[in-house]
Amino acid sequence: MRYRNASEILPDRLLKELQQYAPGELLYIPAEKQRRQWGASSGAKVFYEQRNQTIRNRFFSGEPLESLAEEYHLSTDTIRKIVYQ
Repeated sequence: MRYRNASEILPDRLLKELQQYAPGELLYIPAEKQRRQWGASSGAKVFYEQRNQTIRNRFFSGEPLESLAEEYHLSTDTIRKIVYQ
């Protein structure tokens, strides 16, 4: 990334507007790109979706909330939220 003079790039009206907010300051303008969703890079999102689906399946097969909470080291309230999501 290199330094460029804003007066050479930006239209006058935009430059004047920026000067009202940050006169004489150096500004970083990030490139436009999409942010990744949480867990997309690490695989955490997929892991938790699969875990939660397994919890739902086991609950609806008759397994009690308390045993699921103990096995997955979660509170019964958290298991309840997962199941009734």
